[in-house]
Amino acid sequence: MILAGDIGGTHTRLAFFEFADGHFRLGPASVFPSRDYAGLDEIVTKFVQSVGVHPEAACFGIAGPVRNGRVSTSNLPWVIDSQVMAKELQVAKAILINDLEASAWGIAALNPGDAYPLNQVTGEVFGNQAVIAAGTGLGEAGIWSDGVQSRIIASEGGHADFAPRNDLEVALFRYLCTKFGHVSYERVLSGPGLVNVFRFLRDTNRGTAPEWLTEEMEQSDPAAAITRAADDEICGMSAQALQIFVSVYGAEAGNLALRMMATGGVFLAGGIAPKILPHLSQPAFVNAFLDKGRLRPVLEKIPVKVITNDRLALLGAARCAVVRSRA
Repeated sequence: MILAGDIGGTHTRLAFFEFADGHFRLGPASVFPSRDYAGLDEIVTKFVQSVGVHPEAACFGIAGPVRNGRVSTSNLPWVIDSQVMAKELQVAKAILINDLEASAWGIAALNPGDAYPLNQVTGEVFGNQAVIAAGTGLGEAGIWSDGVQSRIIASEGGHADFAPRNDLEVALFRYLCTKFGHVSYERVLSGPGLVNVFRFLRDTNRGTAPEWLTEEMEQSDPAAAITRAADDEICGMSAQALQIFVSVYGAEAGNLALRMMATGGVFLAGGIAPKILPHLSQPAFVNAFLDKGRLRPVLEKIPVKVITNDRLALLGAARCAVVRSRA
């Protein structure tokens, strides 16, 4: 049995997989609130003991840069060491990879129904691929292909400089620069990023927040509250914040497609994309994706899909464990 983990700033997802005949069969799985625990080892020990299964291999996709088998998580006060995890689990090796690297590993394990197309591309599709995922943070990864073999390319591209494209986004950049100093794409394209956009509109007198929404944002997940208000068409400023979010998401997905020359497709993963699928399906996202001047014809031939399988990173971690255990 393979123990796979998808470790994010909000949730830690763990699952056992059985691999046979080229397919992964899901076994016991659980979701834990990450911030309720002092570290990943505490969660893993609790899960393994509750299931009563000893893993033969383990791999964890973690939100943060992994260096020499060690990672300080980006949105949690955790330091995770692969050797410590291997000792805890009593396995030969516990593999730590970036969470978007795990998602990229998972692309090849998906079923056709696990992805929703945002555009229509005709003709044969092949070549490199890219994955972008907005959630608690923003992650990006690539899949290099020579037509025979593929290699996963981990990155921390979500922390690259935010590039405003119009007067409104320039004003947003200045607002965020005053607040944070460095302004990355993650400051816009994430759950907290959507809240940043909403507060920018409010604080620069571009809209008014209803009192009931302000209270709801204080008492629950503020990004979810903003999205619900936009979906229900009961707060114009929430709708505008989400429109800005979607447009910037399309622009950065297009940037990533160019960086990776992802002619094999761009995939939107993470927790936010499936929840705002009706908004992503509107022209604003694809228009921003394509708006790259002379390179527009290249982007018009790249399929863009939203991953609707919420176990993508878990599948990817399991697949990585299998491949690397054979290396």
